[in-house]
Amino acid sequence: MDLSIYTDGGSRGNPGISGYGFVVFDQNHQLIHQQSKFLGIKTNNEAEYMGVIDALTWVNQNLSRFSPQKIIFFSDSQLLVRQLQRVYKVKSPNLKPLFESALSLISQIKVPVTFTDIRRESNQLADSLANQAMDKSI
Repeated sequence: MDLSIYTDGGSRGNPGISGYGFVVFDQNHQLIHQQSKFLGIKTNNEAEYMGVIDALTWVNQNLSRFSPQKIIFFSDSQLLVRQLQRVYKVKSPNLKPLFESALSLISQIKVPVTFTDIRRESNQLADSLANQAMDKSI
């Protein structure tokens, strides 16, 4: 089984009220998990990373349950994807610990984990969950 995970983080203001959402699909594109969280005041990029970190945490907690052969992350944040692909360096001091946390979680997963950037229109469910999380602050 392969897992496809769509993540999105957002911030209203930068920094501002923020949240993330992620959804997990099996290889038949059946939704098997969704999650969102209000994060308080964060930057957009911090929210993007926090969504990936919590999705990776979920994966680690559910590896034996689903036994995936590979895990593919999809995000509309090109910066996040390129940094996790190690194409871009992480220069921002507030992102470095988040990047390191993500790498640590990835290293615990013993199957291939890849990151792919997608257009925003292809990430509507995760985007909707991120917006719902931000709405909780109101």
